[in-house]
Amino acid sequence: MKYTVSIKRNHEFQRLYRKGRSAVSPALALYCRKRKGEGNRLGLTVGTKVGKAVVRNRVRRRIREAYRVHEGDFLTGYDLVVVARVRAAHVPYRVIEKQLLALADKLGLMRRDAP
Repeated sequence: MKYTVSIKRNHEFQRLYRKGRSAVSPALALYCRKRKGEGNRLGLTVGTKVGKAVVRNRVRRRIREAYRVHEGDFLTGYDLVVVARVRAAHVPYRVIEKQLLALADKLGLMRRDAP
């Protein structure tokens, strides 16, 4: 991810859950909040209900890759947290990618000049 830094601290996740805007789909939930500064920060949450470690890591890799491929289409200056729901473990990569983009568009995070 060229322009994005990871969110790793619990209090930053909690702030997004409390004060951020959100949108949900069957496999994902996306929280966002405008921030000061350049670039985006991305946090991923995959709970133990999704599956064991191998499954959770696969879901995490898929979400990260879907974001990385379309990173240039996102507006900058946002904190983003993607929460994987249980269904995320059982859907193909293309579904995760499609739902991530739909949620971002719903929250107004996509550039208008993007295809």
